[in-house]
Amino acid sequence: MKRNALYKGTLQNIILKLLSAEVKMYGYQMTQRAKELTQGELEMTEGALYPILHKLENEGVIYSEIQNVNGRDRKYYLLTEKGKKQQAKQEQEMKSYIGNLNTIFNI
Repeated sequence: MKRNALYKGTLQNIILKLLSAEVKMYGYQMTQRAKELTQGELEMTEGALYPILHKLENEGVIYSEIQNVNGRDRKYYLLTEKGKKQQAKQEQEMKSYIGNLNTIFNI
């Protein structure tokens, strides 16, 4: 993470949202997409990303598959049906939370 520790509590939501938008992604791709979307503000480290991915996989929210790309194995992550439902629910909760923060910080 670059400057803002506020992202830390939302990394799981960010990961699930990225996967819902892209269908399948590998770890480095997630870090780069988050960085791109936030214009460099969010820099997910491997140390932050992979424990969350492993936790989500153990909970059955995501699953992984290995694909060979240019002679190298690459591990892609995808949402399960449970993960799609959880992502949609968490997105609604995040939108409500963000709306409430906007209300508070715009007084």
